This record gives sequence, structure tokens and C-alpha cells, in this order.
Amino acid sequence: MPNIKSAAKRALTTKKAAAKNKSAKSLMKTNTKKFDAAVAGGDSAAAQQAYRAASKTIDRAATRGLIHGNNAARKKSRMARKLNGM
Repeated sequence: MPNIKSAAKRALTTKKAAAKNKSAKSLMKTNTKKFDAAVAGGDSAAAQQAYRAASKTIDRAATRGLIHGNNAARKKSRMARKLNGM
């Protein structure tokens, strides 16, 4: 436990930020898996909708610094290729 007041406050804010980041990354992974399931199921309309949701969460994660911009672009590109290949 920190002895200094500012260090204690920093520990709390870090804990809150880590929880928020974990939640955002988890949502990104969930949406990506939903997209993969829609592609595997062969439902084009559902895959298109899932792509939009996954793309949005990936962009948001990249904007907030949770993943690198190039990583986001690579994920979106791979998903677009899967979608176009249906």
C-alpha cells in the first residue's frame, strides 16, 4: 500500500484505467469472434453487420492506444478479405 497520498490516488486511477482497457479489448475480441462465426456460418448479411461492429471497436481500440494502428489495419484488412471471399 502506498504511503504517499498522490501515489495512492495514482494506484486507484491506474486500477480503473486497467479495468476500462480490459473491458474494451474484451469487447473487441468478442466482436471479432462474432464476425468469424458469421463467416463460418455462411450468412452474408450477418457477416456484413458483424464486420461493421468489429471494425468500429477495432478503430476505437486503436484510437485509445490499446492496440497499435498497424495492428488495427491488419485485423480489419484480414476481416475484409474474409468478407469479400464469401
